[in-house]
Amino acid sequence: MMSSEVVLAISVSLLILLTIGGNVLVCLAVCASRRLRCLTNCFIVSLAVTDLLLGILVLPFSALNLLSDDWPLGPTFCNLYICMDVMLCTASILTLLAISVDRYLAVTMPLRYASLVLPWRVAVVMVCVWTVSLALSFLPIQMGWNTADGSVQNHGPGDPDRECRFELNRSYVVTDSLLTFFLPLVAMCWTYLHILRIARAQAKRIITARPACTTTSYNCRNNPPTSTTVVPTVTAVALREHKATVTLAAVIGAFVVCWLPYFILFTVMGLKLESDPGTAYFVVLWLGYANSALNPVLYAALNRDFRSAYARLLCPGYNGWRSRQPSPIVTAAGHQLTEVTLLCGHTPATCRAGREEQDFMLQEMNSTATIQLANGTTTTDVNGNESIHFIHNLT
Repeated sequence: MMSSEVVLAISVSLLILLTIGGNVLVCLAVCASRRLRCLTNCFIVSLAVTDLLLGILVLPFSALNLLSDDWPLGPTFCNLYICMDVMLCTASILTLLAISVDRYLAVTMPLRYASLVLPWRVAVVMVCVWTVSLALSFLPIQMGWNTADGSVQNHGPGDPDRECRFELNRSYVVTDSLLTFFLPLVAMCWTYLHILRIARAQAKRIITARPACTTTSYNCRNNPPTSTTVVPTVTAVALREHKATVTLAAVIGAFVVCWLPYFILFTVMGLKLESDPGTAYFVVLWLGYANSALNPVLYAALNRDFRSAYARLLCPGYNGWRSRQPSPIVTAAGHQLTEVTLLCGHTPATCRAGREEQDFMLQEMNSTATIQLANGTTTTDVNGNESIHFIHNLT
């Protein structure tokens, strides 16, 4: 028994340290890197701050409640801790929803994105996130709206003094679970599915068009392409499409795996008016907490600029891997690819200052038109279609 308690204590302590350390690293990366200081990353920083506060203000007391038989801090602090838990978990989930909506707008309306996503609107969204989080945490718990008899939890005459309980009733669990999980989950799935459909459509258009040549050192009209020049490009497009698919699957999959079990059990307990949480409740609760430790990886480390900023912070002598030169085929194929922007990188003026590549280019093409790209290469749309190409790397 003692060994299992030691293992449990070590596991929750590591999760707390990972949550705090990972989200501190995200905040420091944005502060230290000029390329990461942009409007879009306000959502990433807000998410990191929310998860950081969860790791500092909630997880240690959740660990105490899990590992100790008695709650030594009294009923008033117990209710405050539960309110903070509900508020920060709700704010984290709603911020993930805001990130998904931001990416959806960037992909579906790229030319209007800069005029739609303004600083004051981002601030309004953040205020709404915290207002809803406060309304669903402190207000009902302090007013006793979450209990079966209408009294404030842990303050009733029959409540044990050395126990910290989160009491539930049917109306509260239905409202809380719908507003803080199930409706955001549906919205996130819808937006990410649309983003994925756009990524697939972009890749199919490239493969169908089959660019006339993979490098610009030859004249495309005088030197028709051979099968050896087309196949690598098509293969690279397929690989990029697969990477976008895997990234989206990781984002939505981690969210569902971490939080779905908790909210299912949370809803069932509320509907059955069960007051004893049991072991299963603590297991799914800490699984939900694990999402706050995964967010720095899923929403930051998958981005190249964040990885570089991490490396510079953790290894002061880091200068990047600039000495590695890709092969001409890979470089040429990369100029022909289009990808959906999943993180910061919507406009070169904000998130990609100083880069040679443009983050997105509107290409109005006909059968004879050519567009000069930022690196001096040219491409021609043989189909005469008007299209929007997003040039962005997830590697």
